[in-house]
Amino acid sequence: MQTILYHAKLYVARGDFRSALCAEDGIIRAVGSDAEILALARPGCRRIDCEGRAVVPGFNDSHIHLMQLAQTRYEAPISGAHSVDELIARCRERGVALRIGVNHGSLARRIVDEWGDTPRGMVVSAMEFLRRCRELDFDRVVVSMKSSNTRVMVAAYRLLADEMAREGMDYPLHLGVTEAGSGLEGRIKSAVGIGALLADGIGDTIRVSLTEAPEREIPVARLLADHFAERPGRFPVRHPERFSPYEFRRRSAVQVPLTRSELPADMPVLEACSKNPTAELRAALLDLEPGCPAAVSCRYCESSLETLAVKAAADLGPLFLDGLADGIWIDAPGFAESEIRDIELMILQAARVRFSHTEYIACPSCGRTLYDIEGTLTAIRARTSHLKNLKIGVMGCIVNGPGEMADADYGYVGAAPGRITLYKGRTVVEKNIPQEEALDRLVALIKANGDWADPENQPERP
Repeated sequence: MQTILYHAKLYVARGDFRSALCAEDGIIRAVGSDAEILALARPGCRRIDCEGRAVVPGFNDSHIHLMQLAQTRYEAPISGAHSVDELIARCRERGVALRIGVNHGSLARRIVDEWGDTPRGMVVSAMEFLRRCRELDFDRVVVSMKSSNTRVMVAAYRLLADEMAREGMDYPLHLGVTEAGSGLEGRIKSAVGIGALLADGIGDTIRVSLTEAPEREIPVARLLADHFAERPGRFPVRHPERFSPYEFRRRSAVQVPLTRSELPADMPVLEACSKNPTAELRAALLDLEPGCPAAVSCRYCESSLETLAVKAAADLGPLFLDGLADGIWIDAPGFAESEIRDIELMILQAARVRFSHTEYIACPSCGRTLYDIEGTLTAIRARTSHLKNLKIGVMGCIVNGPGEMADADYGYVGAAPGRITLYKGRTVVEKNIPQEEALDRLVALIKANGDWADPENQPERP
């Protein structure tokens, strides 16, 4: 039986994947459950054989990767119209689906020159491939719009859904905030982006991307899916001209949204009373007189802090992502005020309206990851989390890392075993330095560029 080294981070066993065969320590054995697949889908267990089936992890406008699990080789990247046709032909022959993944940080130069590094550029790129799939009468396609910036990610999916509808396309959309990070911060960031789209009725599959053990992603994704399974009630928007789903516009003059403890006594607070809080509060906010500031509130009776954080981020985060709300009030009896405030601040940061701590753009790792990324992220966070005005990318490898951390101010990227490359923005500053020196040199780089501050008395940025 032939096997192949495959850089898989995580697969959930569904449909055909239930018959997948995985190898651990050189021993091939059958796997038949989600739990077994998840347990084996770690970087150290990467031999997979799918009985002749091909798996195509995805492609975007600048590179296409084709993986054939029936062969013991990884084919070189292919590009161009002829190669796309060939790829579609192979997928059709093997009866597998194709994922079109457009990466915000890796758009083709010709796309960037005309449309910029924008959600519209991402949609233009995706539509080129979707039109070719339709011309070739190939409909086993799923599309993902990859960005670690929630505002870019949500706008790209909304624009794509609109464009596909205009052209009579109904391909499924795979939702996710790429490189979301870890801990509550990563869960909240994912919930804000995914929740905004699920509230709009956009999306067919989801993945919560965390820099943690892969099996820890699934409960968060299931929580989101269940949370949006039923959204009863209709809340008509009587002033649609006051809202644009495709661009960020502040509804009021408030530039820095407030947490519950900061709300002034004269600011109106709109409290959700239905099981569809996002739609209810959006309609209420748009009914207010233009420029009238208002906070939004929702009550949660949860016993888990993580569950509270995910649900509140999914319900309330989209209202800040769209520039509609000016204050947040999470009503959650049983939790300390400090815990609720931390969640409120994380939601505002995930919605990109108030930055209160360092933002980490960290990949979930895969078979190409060249170091302990979860432990490294923890160490970097311990040294830099007090820096409120910075975004730091922590990437496992140089294949996708530089593109997917395009928004970062600084980057820490695996270059070779035991070697790290440091970035300032998109520019390589130090290449292939020893990993044991990399964190100290990252801190030195931040200081050398004047972006370091002591842990106390740092201003927040709007």
